[in-house]
Amino acid sequence: MLEKYYRGESTEEEEKTLSGFFQNNNIPEGYEAEKVIFGYYSEAAEVPEPSPGFEASIMAGIDEADRIKKKKNFRKYILPYFSAAAGLLILTASYFFFVHKSATMDTFSDPKLAYAETMKILMEVSTKLNRGTRALEPVSKMNEQTIKSFDAINKSTNIIEKNFKSFDYLQKALELSIGPEK
Repeated sequence: MLEKYYRGESTEEEEKTLSGFFQNNNIPEGYEAEKVIFGYYSEAAEVPEPSPGFEASIMAGIDEADRIKKKKNFRKYILPYFSAAAGLLILTASYFFFVHKSATMDTFSDPKLAYAETMKILMEVSTKLNRGTRALEPVSKMNEQTIKSFDAINKSTNIIEKNFKSFDYLQKALELSIGPEK
């Protein structure tokens, strides 16, 4: 009956009989593995029946996967054509840009007038830059005061450290003259 079970030819009644036999503590030697297998089957809960819409949801999932695959295939085949079209568009635009490019014209025919106009523009830019840097002067003064404050704090800290060092020397001298404290 066990061989029939392993071949998948046993009936439900025969499987119940085998399960009942292996639940017994009186198992012949060499069948311990089967006892574990049938013990697991008897302890495991029964497999529930699928819900009413289970098959329809599986089919809908398969259809969705097919639709996504077709969409990816469409992109796979169409993308090279769009890439080629974009390349041709860039080449055409480059051609018109470089071939029909107009020569730059000088706006001033008199060099002295051009120089004067350039100086006027540079002076205006300089004035605006100076006005902008004047607005930052208070920040610069604050920075200077911060540096002075830190310098004063550092000087005070150095003086305190020197005084503590002299206390350390004094304490060591006292310990040597008096001896270790008890």
